[in-house]
Amino acid sequence: MEILIVGGNRNLEEARQKFGEAHTYALTEGKLGHKILVRSCDVIFDFRMGHDASTIKQYEEHASSIVFLDVSTTSLKQLNYGNPRTCLFGFCGLPGFLIGEILEVSLRSEGDQEKLKVVCHELKTDFRAVADCVGLVTPRVICMIINEAYCTVEEGTATREDIDLAMKLGTNYPFGPFEWGKRIGLSNICALLEAVRRDSGDDRYKICPLLINEAQLS
Repeated sequence: MEILIVGGNRNLEEARQKFGEAHTYALTEGKLGHKILVRSCDVIFDFRMGHDASTIKQYEEHASSIVFLDVSTTSLKQLNYGNPRTCLFGFCGLPGFLIGEILEVSLRSEGDQEKLKVVCHELKTDFRAVADCVGLVTPRVICMIINEAYCTVEEGTATREDIDLAMKLGTNYPFGPFEWGKRIGLSNICALLEAVRRDSGDDRYKICPLLINEAQLS
């Protein structure tokens, strides 16, 4: 299978780690040669947050394309993608999420469920279909945990080290909230939480001031 990665070298390395070396990979930043690569590759993973509307139109022109778009700060519905014949899926392209055990995917149409099953079988990955909502499920939950951890530190209730240790021992998480924050990127976390807050109108997603300050400095 030929896989096109729209993004950077880190995205390419995560895709190789996730899907293995049995596939052929191509990398583009979405500019020079992008249109040719779209036509020639079987599956496309677009990691870019914000998605260039002109690039999305190129996907639309090739109805045979199977495209996974990073919906960390949006949803497939909000992208208003026009061509119903293209198989379009949402995934979280933030650092570390692709290489999880299960690929979390949103669908534009329930009719694409069977195609998703087939392509994930070929990619040799387990998957879980989730609702088409901003931030998906796992990224939203993890970013909320990180935000709450920052609130706890800001209040002086516990240290970062104690929180990381408590979460790993108490919940069997692979990383503590602050360890996760370093892996994902604080600015990415803030962008996701703000996008979810705007979409939901729920102040639960209001970003901790300490997290905002550290994101601006990082």
